[in-house]
Amino acid sequence: MVITEIFRSIQGESTYAGLPCIFVRLTGCNLRCTWCDTAYAFHGGKKMSIDDVMARVAELSGGSAALVELTGGEPLLQPEAAPLAERLLAAGHTVLVETSGERPIRDLPREVVKIVDVKCPDSGEGGTFRMENLEALDGKDEVKFVIAGRRDYEFAREFTLQHNLAGRVRQVLFSPVFADPKGTWPELEARLLAEWILADRLPVRLGLQLHKFIWDPATQGV
Repeated sequence: MVITEIFRSIQGESTYAGLPCIFVRLTGCNLRCTWCDTAYAFHGGKKMSIDDVMARVAELSGGSAALVELTGGEPLLQPEAAPLAERLLAAGHTVLVETSGERPIRDLPREVVKIVDVKCPDSGEGGTFRMENLEALDGKDEVKFVIAGRRDYEFAREFTLQHNLAGRVRQVLFSPVFADPKGTWPELEARLLAEWILADRLPVRLGLQLHKFIWDPATQGV
């Protein structure tokens, strides 16, 4: 498999935000979201075996059970992702997989916590979500919408209600786009998104990218 980086940091997103976490970032993505903040993971990387990855995770965890996230890019483009998740689970780790929602998630081990994006229109990749993935979600999983403006919000609101996401998964997350340090795209003010959620009484959680408040938003490996 091809790996961009493996590092230990603070989990910045999802209901696990704030917890120490080991990130395994797999190389490659087949989507090109307007506001993508990990384009450096599209290419390059280092070839590693599953044993190599397990050894690095053990080193970073001190040999103890840890929270481990497989991310990307799009981790599910690589067929080794599911076997790697199985090995991590067998070693006692809690495993999160963050995926774009464009790849099928049914082959992941049942115990994996799946954090699945549904791409909104302003991402430039709207309509890529695989509807079959809804049936593979359960009460420990999470669904995330990254929201750039009112159009995205209304899409996410209707999708959430139409498909009863709050009844399917542990948490539905609405996250505002964080401004690109280079000015490529603007941010959606978190206060505004919070006001929309409150006005519509939505059963969702406002999600902020915690790591971007702790470190410079352009910093890699955090």
